[in-house]
Amino acid sequence: MPYHIDLGGAPANEPCAQLGQTPDFARVNAFEVNAYMLAVIALHGLPPKGCRLASYPNHHDFGTYRTLVLHIDDEADPAVAAYAEAVEEGLSSWISACFSPPVEYDGCVATVPRRKHSELVIGALLVSRPRPDGTFAIPDFERVHTNLTAAFPEAAEAARTRLAA
Repeated sequence: MPYHIDLGGAPANEPCAQLGQTPDFARVNAFEVNAYMLAVIALHGLPPKGCRLASYPNHHDFGTYRTLVLHIDDEADPAVAAYAEAVEEGLSSWISACFSPPVEYDGCVATVPRRKHSELVIGALLVSRPRPDGTFAIPDFERVHTNLTAAFPEAAEAARTRLAA
C-alpha cells in the first residue's frame, strides 16, 4: 500500500518560513522545500524506482504550508526500504549536505540570496569538490559530490567551468 514519510519543510535545526508570520510565505516555503529536496539528494542520492521525493501541501487553519515527503509506492523493494530508512529522519542542517542556507532570516523577514536552485547545487559541488590529487577533504564530501554530479550533470559542468575560469 502506498504511503509517504514527511521529512519536514527544512532541516530540523535550521530556521524556516513560518505560516502566518513570514511575508510572502508561499513563495519562500516552496523555495525552501525544493532546496531541502536537493540537499536530501546530495546526501542520499536520487530515490530508487518505487519512491519519489516531492513537495506536499498541508492544510492548516492559517493556510497551507508545504513539506518534503518521500512517497513510497513499493515498500517490498529492498532498495526502496533502504532509501526510506536512510532519509526518514531528514537532515539536521544545511551544511550536512554542503549547502548554504537557501533563505536568510532577519526576524520574520526572509531573503533569498540565490534565486535559482541550480546555484545552490553548484555551490555544494564547489564546496565538496575533490583536491587536485582527486582525494576529498572529508569522506562526506565525496558522497555529496558524487550524488550531485550524478543527479545534476548540468550543474556539475557549470561548477567545473567556474573552477577553470
